[in-house]
Parts: sequence; structure tokens; C-alpha cells
Amino acid sequence: MPERHAIPVRSLLASLAIVLFPLAYALLANLSGETFHVTLATRIAILGLAATGLNLALGLGGLVSLGHAAFFGIGGYVAGIVASHAMGGEPLPFGLPASAQMASVWALAMLAAGLFALVVGAISLRTSGVAFIMITLAFAQLVFYLAIAWPGYGGEDGMALILRNPFFGLATMRPMTFFLIAFGALLAGLAAFAIIKASRFGAALQAARQNPDRLAALGVRPDRIQLVAFVISGAITALAGALYADLNRFVSPSMLSWHMSGELIVLVVLGGVGRLAGPLAGATLYVLLEHFLGGVTERWQFFLGLALLLVVLMGRGGLMSLLAPKGAGHG
Repeated sequence: MPERHAIPVRSLLASLAIVLFPLAYALLANLSGETFHVTLATRIAILGLAATGLNLALGLGGLVSLGHAAFFGIGGYVAGIVASHAMGGEPLPFGLPASAQMASVWALAMLAAGLFALVVGAISLRTSGVAFIMITLAFAQLVFYLAIAWPGYGGEDGMALILRNPFFGLATMRPMTFFLIAFGALLAGLAAFAIIKASRFGAALQAARQNPDRLAALGVRPDRIQLVAFVISGAITALAGALYADLNRFVSPSMLSWHMSGELIVLVVLGGVGRLAGPLAGATLYVLLEHFLGGVTERWQFFLGLALLLVVLMGRGGLMSLLAPKGAGHG
């Protein structure tokens, strides 16, 4: 009996350690005066949030999307466009007021990405497998080339943000302050994922992934369940994109490229598909490898690929399955 209880406890502790790592890393860096490492911790939190959004569609719904860069980029461009209009005192298209407050930008980014995800999902969910992957990729590339052909907002060169958007009077230009904002958003995203996974909706979503015919026989349409999850997934990823634009004070079409979609999938698979802290674990390893090995060799991604290969071969559930090998269902 004690052995059975040790399984979820070990998984819970592993997840808690992964979630608290960016906070501990940022606090230590801030105390040491290493502001660059605070920025690294912020990047971990933001990419972890973006991958958590994808994990909702991929991990719970089994929807392998190569188009989530579109939602990430939409979030970034909304943040950049709203900031540029607010600084110039110009209204947004359709006469909407340009409020540069982060909370308003987040809501607008999530709404825009959610509506786009609704369109993409309604079309792509008529298919499955490779066809679904290719349709989501096609939509992402459509937005990518639209951004390149939009000279009013930087076109191929991208668009710079002079200052970060304000957040209820906080000094968002301070690295630690902005980290805490991003970390709070990450916690909210993880909480949303955990609540959805434990809910009836989450159970139906996982049933739609495992056996859609049986779910349909119970009177529940799998495509509708998956569409709702896809929209929520896109909105969460857009929130991360808006934060990423504020972090770098720059937004460019690279946020919309298929490479970005591929990176998000790597983060989820590396950390653990369907696991609560899996995407954050993947983002942590990715950012740290990029920083510490990137200064040694330009081919640091070779080691990322090697890590991914080892994780897939040794722990089918990603890094989290290595940290808690017998508790895969609880993290």
C-alpha cells in the first residue's frame, strides 16, 4: 500500500520542482545582479506557457498541430500593433481604442487567436492524421507570408517596441518585475490545463483522442470537443506570444514560421506529452542548452536532438517519466 501512494507523490514532487525552478533561478540571478539570467528564466516561463497551450491540443486531444506558431505570432503582433498605435495616439482598426495595458493586450491577443483557431479548427478537424497536420501548417504559413507582406507593421524586418506595455503601474522594464508577470501567466496556464484535464470536458477530450467512435455512440460529438480544446489551446499560446513580444521588445515574422511550431512540438515531446509540467520541463532544457552550449558551439541543436532521442528511447513519457517513472498518469 505505501508503495502505491509513493507513485503520485513522487510525480507531484517532480512537477512541483519543475514549476518552481524558473522562480528559484530568477530569484538567485536577481540576488546576484545577473539580470540576463532573469531574462533566461522569463524566456523559460513564456515558452513553457506556449507549449502548455499546445499540450492541451496535442497531449489531451491528440491533435498534432504544425500551426501553433500562427497563434504565438498573432499574440506577438497584437502586442506590437497595439503598442505602436497607443504610442502614436492612433485608434486601432475599426475605431477600437488602443490601450497599451498588458491586461487589455492579452485579452485582445487571446480573442484574435481564438477566433482564428476557431476557423482553422473548423476546417482542419474535418480531416485527421497527416492531412490535419498539413492544413494547420498551411494556415500558419498563410499568416507568416501575410506578416511579411505587411509593410505598415515592419514587413520582413519586423517591428520594434520602444517600451514594454504597462501592467497596472508596475515597472515592467525591470527584469524581475516582468519575470513575475510572466511566471504568474505561466501558473494561470498550468492551472487551466490541470482543471481542464481533471474535468468532464477533459475526460471527453481524452476519449475523443483514444476512441472517437465510442464517444460518438454515447451522443457526444468528438469534433466539437476537439474544436473547443483547439480554440482554448490557441488562446493560451497567443498569451505567451504577447508576453514574448514584450520580453524582446520586438516582433517579427519568425514568430509565425513553421520552425516555431516545430520547436513547440519538441518542447512538449521532450518534457512529456499530456503531462502537466512536461512542456515546462522541455522549455527549461531547451533554453539552458541553447544558452550554455550555444556559447561553445553553433551546432548546439545537435545536443538537443541527442537529448530528444535519448528521452524518447529511455522514457516514452518524456523527461517527466524519467523523473517519476511510475507516476506517468499523475503528473
